[in-house]
Parts: sequence; structure tokens; C-alpha cells
Amino acid sequence: MINRYSTKEMMGLWSDETRFQKWLEVELAVCRAMELSSIVPVGTAEKIRKNTILNPDRILEIENITRHDVIAFLSHIEEQCGDDSRWLHLGMTSSDVLDTSFAMLLRQGFEMVISDVKALCVSCAQKAEEHASVAITGRSHGIHAEPTSLGNTFALWAAELDRDILRLERALESISYGKIAGAVGNYANIDPEIESVALSMLGLKPETVATQVVQRDRHAEAFGALAITAATCEKIAITFRHWQRTEVSEVFEPFGKGQKGSSAMPHKRNPILSENVCGLARTVRGYASMALENVALWHERDISHSSNERIIAPDALSLTQFMVRRLDFIVSGCVVNHERIKENLQRTGGLIYSEAVLIELVKTGMLRQKAYEAIQRCAMSAGSGGKSFLDLLLEDETVSTALGEENIRRCFDLAHHIRHTKMIITRAIEPVFQKYGRKQND
Repeated sequence: MINRYSTKEMMGLWSDETRFQKWLEVELAVCRAMELSSIVPVGTAEKIRKNTILNPDRILEIENITRHDVIAFLSHIEEQCGDDSRWLHLGMTSSDVLDTSFAMLLRQGFEMVISDVKALCVSCAQKAEEHASVAITGRSHGIHAEPTSLGNTFALWAAELDRDILRLERALESISYGKIAGAVGNYANIDPEIESVALSMLGLKPETVATQVVQRDRHAEAFGALAITAATCEKIAITFRHWQRTEVSEVFEPFGKGQKGSSAMPHKRNPILSENVCGLARTVRGYASMALENVALWHERDISHSSNERIIAPDALSLTQFMVRRLDFIVSGCVVNHERIKENLQRTGGLIYSEAVLIELVKTGMLRQKAYEAIQRCAMSAGSGGKSFLDLLLEDETVSTALGEENIRRCFDLAHHIRHTKMIITRAIEPVFQKYGRKQND
């Protein structure tokens, strides 16, 4: 069963209310750890928790004076808790709070995205199963190639999304590290045991070697995983855009009742959902570049990373969630034009079977280049004078002498090209269903 989260939950994750709440959780976890070590009076953390009602507006008001967000936050708690508040932030620096809470936020954001990618993966797997036997024109370089299966395309996406999930899960593990190690990360005024206990309470592990901050290679990996997922999203969206071209018209995005395609041309049914995904994917990939730039910070710390992280973290996660959910809607509700698919398979007059003829000629003992030239000669002449590729092969002395009419006609076998489809699709979708289950039909 896949746990689903609402988009409101993702938006709320990056609110001031949630941010300050995570800061408080970090401070209280450290306070509790110090209570266990008899550094702080027992019960202090609980009293602070009960007496603190976070008011983001008041914190921001104080920050306008202090020009320091964590000091403003601590001052706000002091206003409410008095003497007890002196036990907060002992031996800590601001980044102990900021980076540890940032890890908590990223963890929640990644869990939300992963759940939606799993749902899209299952949708693709089910469409692969549904359309396994639907033969469709394969294309390479945008040109008609050999026939393939429509189910193969959906299975390809399911398999790739499954790999995206693994990357996202590895990224989630990589960013699940905090630090309570002081101003330069060397525990000058706080014991490593306090860090270990406090982070354990928060579901995190200690950074192996910290400076004032958790090292940003971890975050670069995380944003890289989002960027690759975004690239997969664009890959799917581009295919839908191609399928919906007037000249192709094989598979369409859902088009709601009352929806309009163009302000000027009433006939238009534009692939706007897929086009939006392509634009947003570029944005998320751009954020990965920023995360890479954040890896190299000066000495024990500078703050060149913190400003852009306030943008790229909520944006990258929110946009990835949006793209994945949109594609789930497109894949689940797509409309397949079976008649047009059949028409396009026949559009080249059989040219898509050229390799089958080539292989049969080679089997007769003919040199490959001689066979290739004979088939190419027929292929390039096909359509001129009303003659089809098959007609020209039957008339060509080199080909017809070597193969005979029956063997030539046998090469034009659509079923031959998709005979392994079931195996390919099963190989892709069975692991998906085993791990994530199936969606129930509406």
C-alpha cells in the first residue's frame, strides 16, 4: 500500500510555522539529552515545551531588530519561558539548529515525493500490462523503425521510475544526518554523546566529520536524484507530446469537458499538460546545479549556500511532486487511438520490415553488404510509381532469386516483432507490483 500525501502537506512543510516548530524540536531534543547527562535539570525540556506557543509573526518582528533568525527564535522562547530558556542552545551554534532541522524537513519532503513516484510507477506498469499486445511503430531519430509494443513504452517508464525511487531513497538516507557539534564542528563546548542521543530522538545520524555545517555533498546527491527524476518526467512528457502531434495522433492526454485548446483556433487539442512538465523539469535540473555549487564552502563555513537553499529545497521538492502527480493523471487517463496506430504501422508500405529481409538474405549465404544494397535499392524506390516495398522486393532479381516469394512475404510478419513483448514487460512490471502493489480500478 502506497502512502499518499496531499500537496497542502508539501506546501505546509516549508511554512514559517513548520520551520520554527522543527527548530524547537531540535532545541528540546538537545535539552533532553543534556537532562539525561545531568547537565540540565530534569523536566526542563518538558516545561519549555508546555510554555512555548510559537508565534512566527513575533519571531520575524524580533528578527527585524536582531538581523539574526535563530537569536530571534531563542528570544521569543525566552519571552515565554523566562529562566528555563537559559538551558537551550548550550554549546550550540545556529547551524546545529538550522542544518539538523533542514535534514528533518528534507526527509519529510522526500518521503512525499517518493510516495507519488511509486504511484506513477504503478500506473505505468498497469498501462504496460493493458497494452502489451498493441503493436505500434517504433521510431529512431524520429523516423519509422521496426514495430514494437505500446506496452513496452509504458514498461520502460515503469522500470526507469523504479530506478528513480531507488535513487530517491538513497538520497533520503544521505541527507538524514544532522550535527550538534558547535561552531566549527569539533565539539569544543558540547559532548559528542549529547549529539548522538539528541539526533537519535530526531531520527537522524551524526555527520561523520562536520564543520559548522553538515557537508553539502549530501544535499547535492539529493538534488541530483530529484533532477534525474525530473528528467524521467520530461522523457515521458515528450513522448506524449509526440504521440499527440497531428501527423501521429496515436495517444492523447486527457481532455476534459469544456476544456479549450486555443483562443484563436477552436479545433486545437494541445498537449499543455505534458508541455508544462517539460518546462518544470528544466527548472528542477537547474536547481541541481546550484546544489553542486554549494559543496565547496570556505574553510569551516560560509553562508553562500543558505540563501539559495531556501529557494531550491521547497521548489525542487514541490515541483517534482507536481510533475509526478500530473503525469500520473496523464498516464492513467490517456486515450489510445488504435485505428491511427494501425494506420501508422502501414504508412511506409512495409519498410519497417527491411531488417527481417536483410537477415533472411544473409542466411542464404549472401554477403551482408550485397544484401543491404539490394534492399536499400528497393526501399528508396518504394512509393514511386505506386509500387510498394513488397512489390519491389518481389521484382528485384537479387532478392527474389535468393528468397522466393513465400519467404519474402513471411518477413512481413508483425507478430514476429512483438513476440518477446510479454517477457520484456513482465520483467519490468512484476518487481513493481511486488514492491508497491496495484491500484484499484475506479
